[in-house]
Amino acid sequence: QVQLVESGGGSVQAGGSLRLSCAASGYTSINFCMGWFREAPGKEREGVAVLYTGGGTTTYADSVKGRFTVSQGNLKNTLFLHMNSLKPEDTAMYYCAAKPTACVGSWYDFQPIKYNYWGQGTQVTVSS
Repeated sequence: QVQLVESGGGSVQAGGSLRLSCAASGYTSINFCMGWFREAPGKEREGVAVLYTGGGTTTYADSVKGRFTVSQGNLKNTLFLHMNSLKPEDTAMYYCAAKPTACVGSWYDFQPIKYNYWGQGTQVTVSS
């Protein structure tokens, strides 16, 4: 089993920045495709960014390219999401997820159903 715990959410004004963290524990000695997803009220959960812990390769949704950066900690048991130039439409509950496979590097990795493990989420609210 893998446990994921997100932190770092909050309320900011448009144009501001936040850094989300996801602490992983459990069977973290193997490599995972780890992703950040978000879910806004009335909308489906969508993929934001993914990273493969085995090599650090990343993929981003078009809506966040150039503004968000996903990275991992030195011990590979922490995943970060650096969010800059935040917009009101970024407001959502943000979730960390993991699957014990390599990332494919395409839309396939942004399908929530493919992920085995999920955190409880952290709220991000961006005001205009």
